Amino acid sequence: MITRFAPSPTGRLHLGHAYSAGLGRRHGSKWLLRIEDLDPGRARPEFVDGILEDLDWLGLQFDGAPIVQSGRTQLYATALDRLKAEGLVYPCFCTRADIAASLTAPHGDAGSAYAGTCRGLPDDSERRETVPHSWRLDSAGAIAKAGGVPGWRELDGSRHEGTAEMIGDAILARKDAPSSYHLACVVDDADSGVTLVVRGADLRPSTPVQRLLQLLLGLPEPTYLHHSLVTHEDGRRLAKRDQAPTLAAMREAGVDGRALAAQLAMDNLPTGYRFALP
Repeated sequence: MITRFAPSPTGRLHLGHAYSAGLGRRHGSKWLLRIEDLDPGRARPEFVDGILEDLDWLGLQFDGAPIVQSGRTQLYATALDRLKAEGLVYPCFCTRADIAASLTAPHGDAGSAYAGTCRGLPDDSERRETVPHSWRLDSAGAIAKAGGVPGWRELDGSRHEGTAEMIGDAILARKDAPSSYHLACVVDDADSGVTLVVRGADLRPSTPVQRLLQLLLGLPEPTYLHHSLVTHEDGRRLAKRDQAPTLAAMREAGVDGRALAAQLAMDNLPTGYRFALP
């Protein structure tokens, strides 16, 4: 199995990251590190350094050099151009405020956070040259092209099916980012030869649109392992934005990183934490 750990350098790692990283390392005969730094407003070089420090403290050694997404934007552009050529994406000129307002309107796709305002607009190259816009997946056309909504297989052998409502017209590139998480993820997994995607169960809803993109782009299908989340004992999620206790803070408090990694490998959590599905 080839696995990967793919943190975003938007804050310091916490215990949930340590559990996910260790799980990927144990399942992967080859374990890759991918730095997902495509958010220009939040990614910071010091957090990349922090990721490397934390993994070294845990005793988790990745194989090869880190894969850094900001240096791979041409790969994502090529994939997006292929989808453009097949008429499977469309430009969206809506602002966040436009989208928020449209959610109260009695139209749009069920289960989608986007009402389809720009879907079906005539192509206007001049407008695209002068007005900031994102590129969205035409989910109906994409599903038809793929012959239906694809499912996926988990490591335990279970098969899961997606629905059109789980996909929606997902953003694949934004005016301030060369690729969305969805597009970059499937391109990088395929390019790196990843055969097992290990990630938290909170990312399971991303799988249908990513499987659809794999089919449209002719990319191989990996197996998935969506693991339980590490939460506070009261069920609150560990989140960077909520200033969850970091691995750096645990290290400064004298915790032995390798002993912690061994504890997590046996699915044992420190006092004050528990496992929970989202």
